[in-house]
Formats: sequence, structure tokens, C-alpha cells
Amino acid sequence: MALRLFNTLSRSVEDFIPLDPAGRAVGMYCCGPTVYDYGHIGNFRTFVFADLVRRYLDFRGYAVTHVMNITDVEDKIIARVRQTGLSLREYTGKYEQAFLEDLDLLFCRRPTHLPRATEHIEGIIDLIGKLLARGLAYVAGDGSVYFSISKYRGAGCCYGQLVNLNFDEMRVGERVKEDEYAKEAVADFALWKRRVPEDGAVFWPSPWGEGRPGWHIECSAMSIRLLGPSFDLHLGGEDLVFPHHEDEIAQSEGAGVQAPGKRFVKHWMHGAHLLVEGKKMSKSLGNFFTLRDLLGKGWSGREIRRVLLSSHYRETFNFSTEGLQSARASLARLDECLGKLRDLAAGNAGEPEEGVVREFIEALDDDLNIAAAWGVVFGWVKELNRQLAEGTLTPAKAGAALAAWGRIDSVLGLGGGGGTEAPPELVALLADRQAARKAKDFKRSDALRDQIKAAGWVIEDTPSGPKLKKA
Repeated sequence: MALRLFNTLSRSVEDFIPLDPAGRAVGMYCCGPTVYDYGHIGNFRTFVFADLVRRYLDFRGYAVTHVMNITDVEDKIIARVRQTGLSLREYTGKYEQAFLEDLDLLFCRRPTHLPRATEHIEGIIDLIGKLLARGLAYVAGDGSVYFSISKYRGAGCCYGQLVNLNFDEMRVGERVKEDEYAKEAVADFALWKRRVPEDGAVFWPSPWGEGRPGWHIECSAMSIRLLGPSFDLHLGGEDLVFPHHEDEIAQSEGAGVQAPGKRFVKHWMHGAHLLVEGKKMSKSLGNFFTLRDLLGKGWSGREIRRVLLSSHYRETFNFSTEGLQSARASLARLDECLGKLRDLAAGNAGEPEEGVVREFIEALDDDLNIAAAWGVVFGWVKELNRQLAEGTLTPAKAGAALAAWGRIDSVLGLGGGGGTEAPPELVALLADRQAARKAKDFKRSDALRDQIKAAGWVIEDTPSGPKLKKA
């Protein structure tokens, strides 16, 4: 079965066929964070979704070049720079580093390239110059440069490839106030914003005067620079379909840099919104969480990742405490089974069990049907537990099952091959407890057991001796 993915451009599920004539190399771009604050859990649903796409393409044998941009110049950032008195890089550097740490905590693979917008000003200016030369952009009286939707459409191009648009309505989702910059038509969008006093030291020289890039042109310039004028996959949250991604198409294809008959991007994928406790996330409702908030409440990155991967990427998803509790329980069930397999296998290694891996692939080949994939995993765990209880599983089969889990976990990304390793200090306490028991110092033995339990672990007796298990 071929990998099939929903393409926002065609509004249909299609076979995924790379542009590479050899069918192996894949260029993938995902809109990254705007580093003016810590990322919230809604942001990370998109980034974990992108990581699933990346991991599954790797798993299926594609050579993926994964680009995720860092938006480090934008109205909110400039306002914060002005308020704090820090330089642009000092301010954004803190939140960029926090974002990367959060990605690691969620077991997301680092992108191949993490370009910052401020490092691509020359390419941005060059792309704007091409649009001006083709008559699709204009310099306003104040020195700002705008993309003209009417001239683009007048040239026979389609504006509205990802969405159906009503050109009599205001643009939705623009990142600047409509009255801040003069433009010919409300549908037009800024490519270059003239410098204003509030920008402070955040500006660059250009042929049109001092200023800074518009948000949309940044992604076009960086993706074209790193992936070429045409590439395979562009990902993001569904809130970016319009205007951001529609504008990327217009300015990228309007610049005329693609080969004849080629699009800017072949395949567009968008993840659905995240609800928190059944409602849109809002600080006023008390349901606004950063990843750090959740870690502070005692949840692990692994548990949060499990929740964020529980529903299909195109389904609006409800993030709740109950969901986190369910994730914790399901991971404990998985870890318990894997621990028993490791004990039984006793170092036996072999080829991965084919059946479960094949069913897992069939589920994810169907537009990344992660719910079906989890069904395969936990159906398999149930059967393994039955065989373990009956004593019918051999060490060789246990080794094959562990090898299969290694393959599956390379996609799910739950870390450590599914096992949860106890901290070294708790392993030391377990050894002390065993020594106390041998010395018949049961008071100390019980105290050490209680200390381990207070840290969230329990002691489980196994054929190879006592081991620590997450409570």
C-alpha cells in the first residue's frame, strides 16, 4: 500500500509521490514558532504532528530535509524589545532556546535546518525585487512595499488556491493593524514595512528605505533558499491556511522562480485546532498552558506527547487532565509489557516480528491514522500479555517483539525504546534496601521502600530480582 496523505491544495487524499525522480529525497517545510514568549500546548500539537510526519517519512525510507523557521522579527517581538530594553537577539534568544528545549522534552527530532528570519534579509529583499520587477508589487507613498492581489489575478494567477475567498471581505489573521501602513487595496499584504519610530533599532536598509520584512515573505525566502523553488511538503496549523500560506503561494509563484508547470509546493498538510478542557484556550478561562506549566504539574514530556498523538491530525482535539491520566496509564501498561519482554528475552535479539509492524504501517499509510496505529499497538500488547501469563512466549519471540517495538517507536517517539529508566539515586536506594533485607534490618528496608514510593516508583519482584517500576 502506498503512503496516502490529505492535500489541502486538492482537498483530497492523494498518493504521496516526491518530486525527486528517484522517489527518495523529500523537502519538507514546517512553519515554526514566533519567539516572543514560551510556546503553548496548542503550538506543540502542530510541532508534534510535524514530527510524526518527519519520523514516518524517515521510517518509510525517504531522505528528508526538514526545515522549520524561527520568526524572530515581528510586531509583538518589537513591542517586547521596546518594553524590556533588550536587543532583538537578546530577547528572542531566550525564547528560541526555550522552544528547542521544549521540542527535546517532547522527543521531537530537531529539524535539519532552523533558519532565523533575521539571517535571511538579503534573500527576502531579492525576492521582493523580483515581484516588483514583474509588476506584482508596488512601493507605497510611505516606503512600504505591498503585494498587489489585483495585479496578481490580472496576470492570470489564482489567489485562493487553498481556500475559497470573498474579496469584498477584510483580510483575516493579518499580523499588523490595517491602519498602520498605507496600501492600495485591503486584500494587499506587506512585503516590506517602512521603519517607524516604535521600531527602535529593529530595521535593515533596503532599496526602498529602512524597514523590516513582512511576515509572509520570510517563509517564502527561507524555504526557497533551503529547499529550492519547488518542494514536496509544507506543514502548519489550520489557522495558517489563510492568509499566511495563501500569501506564500502567491508571492513565491508570482516571483517566477519555478520551472514551467511546477508549483511552489506540491503537497500542503494542516493540523486541526486544539481545545483545552473542551474550550478554546484562553488565559481568562484558566486553561492556557505552556509545556512548562504542565511539567510543573507533574506530567512528563512523554505523557504529553502521547496525548498529542492520540487523535488524527485533521481532527479538532480536546486536551484534558483525563486525557493525561489515560496517557499515563496506557504508557505504564506498555512499559510493564516491555519490561517483561526484556526480562524474558535476556539479550536475545532477532528480526522484528513482521505482523505488528505490517499492521502499523497499514494504519499510518492511511493519511497517518494514528488512532488505528495505537489500536494495533495495544492489541499486540494484550496478546503478548496473554502469552506471557500462559508461559507460551519463548525468549526468541520476546526478542523479536522487542525488535518490532524498536521499529514502531522510531515513529511514535516515546523515548528509550518504550522503557522508563529509574533515576540513578533511586537505583541506589533499591540496592541499599536489598542490602538491608539481607541483613534482616527490616525497619530500614521498609523506610527505603517508602522513600522510593514517595518518589513515584514501586518495587516489583521479577525472576531476575527486584526492579523499579513507575507508579
